[in-house]
Amino acid sequence: MDRDATPPERTEHGLRTVDVVIPVYNEERDLARSVNTLRTFLQKEKFPYLWNIVIADNASTDQTLSIARDLAEQFPDVRYIHLDQKGRGRALRKAWTESRADIVCYMDVDLSTGLEALPEMIDSLAGGYDVAVGSRLMSGSRTTRSLKREFISRCYNIMVKAMFFTRFSDAQCGFKGLTRRSVEELVPLIKDQAWFFDSELLILAEKRGFRIKEIPVEWVEDPDTRVKIVKTALEDVKGLLRVRFRPPPKRAARHD
Repeated sequence: MDRDATPPERTEHGLRTVDVVIPVYNEERDLARSVNTLRTFLQKEKFPYLWNIVIADNASTDQTLSIARDLAEQFPDVRYIHLDQKGRGRALRKAWTESRADIVCYMDVDLSTGLEALPEMIDSLAGGYDVAVGSRLMSGSRTTRSLKREFISRCYNIMVKAMFFTRFSDAQCGFKGLTRRSVEELVPLIKDQAWFFDSELLILAEKRGFRIKEIPVEWVEDPDTRVKIVKTALEDVKGLLRVRFRPPPKRAARHD
């Protein structure tokens, strides 16, 4: 998209600007490639919104921050922020709350989730949904990952449904988007600063009646992932217990 072109007309719900956040920690090897891949996709798709890519570096100790600075200098549609503490949830909180965009979203730097789902996610938010999430467990999704990760993920999502009677299928997919109003109302209520941030966000959103759009995605596991699967799963279970015994105020959820 020509960054100097006339801004697109506002959608039915008045949303036209998008910040795509990529949280990173020690990703010097993949960051530049991923940002270039994402920029190429957005330009090729003629993405009908004013978009920016925001690199959220949370306490990297390698050359990630330097690479982020170089990318921001090279491309006017790339920005970066830096945090001195680790935590994906902490990085998303800062990037989303400081953003001025109508819509914010995030994806993992390994681009495990196919970018083809991004336009549908943003369009759903521009069309009236409050939260949009990728799902690896819906009919129509295509997932390539280890049996261990598949088993842990399915068990975790069954636990979420059993404890909170939620309707969304995949709490952990690193592919989510929110409208500005949803950020302002939901993010201040989230306590977690790490991986459970995603699950807490969705539980809060559903219990408070926000409209959630789930999108089947193509997802391929990164064999060099930084995620420690078992440790992260245990921390997520602790998060579920915390939220379960200190539940947020409820009102009827709206799903489509």
